Amino acid sequence: MSHVPNVFSPEGTALIDRTVGELVAERPGRSRVFQGLGMDFCCQGNKTLAQACEKKGLKPEFVAQLLDEEGKGKADEGDNPASLPPAELCSYIVSTHHQFLRDELPRLFAMSQRVAHVHGGHTPSLVEVFEVFAGLAKELEDHIGKEEKVLFPAVENLASAEKAGQVSLNAPVEAMLREHDDAGEALAKLRELTNGFTPPPDACNTYRALFAGLADLEEDLHKHIHLENSVLFPQALALAS
Repeated sequence: MSHVPNVFSPEGTALIDRTVGELVAERPGRSRVFQGLGMDFCCQGNKTLAQACEKKGLKPEFVAQLLDEEGKGKADEGDNPASLPPAELCSYIVSTHHQFLRDELPRLFAMSQRVAHVHGGHTPSLVEVFEVFAGLAKELEDHIGKEEKVLFPAVENLASAEKAGQVSLNAPVEAMLREHDDAGEALAKLRELTNGFTPPPDACNTYRALFAGLADLEEDLHKHIHLENSVLFPQALALAS
């Protein structure tokens, strides 16, 4: 599989020929449209709208209309992190999305372990939920550590011109993109195993809290990966070149 960060289309490119990632980077509220249609705007953000619609069996013109209508009549949603310069975007990702993971992963691990232990006997899929989540959590902890120790400092150095021309980011960016794909697959598996994070009517409070927490994790991680794949990584590679 080829792991290439999204690039922005030339001015005047038709909406259906622009990438999903750049459409969300341009207007973050569009993520609601893609989420509502079950379309991946982060890990598959380098697909054009036409390609993404074909994969989901949707008419591009219909989705384009929804995207065009999104945000009409609304006030500005506020600061768009995609507009931050690279070094500030690194800091934003660490303080917002990395901190979210550090807060949530231990809590979700404990709940998923407990739910698997208590309910896994009659609902084996909950054991698999725990196993998939545990693997994802370990990968994410390692992933954000590598970003904070290696990739982000390199981006910040390039942005300040301290080491211009001395750092190649191709390998670390490629590795991060590959790990993003792995995380996306794990999220899709968790959604499948939990019936779209929908607990059964007789689920206990911990069971319900776990599924709600996994849904929140998916939402935040999609935004997190989108900012890196579609915004930060293209900026970083441009700096390095």
